Amino acid sequence: MAKIMSEDLKYELAKELGVYDTVQSEGWGAVSSRDCGNLVKLAIAHAEEMLAKGYKIR
Repeated sequence: MAKIMSEDLKYELAKELGVYDTVQSEGWGAVSSRDCGNLVKLAIAHAEEMLAKGYKIR
């Protein structure tokens, strides 16, 4: 199965949500379920914004 999000995008979103330091020091497993859900919501919002601007998402 192909990855949905690149590692770079995950880190960018983690920075935006304020959990990047946790990811860097303790790994993704230390990020709460709530924050992981918020990360997904943020990724969806970014994708919707890109679609609205006419970008093609594969």
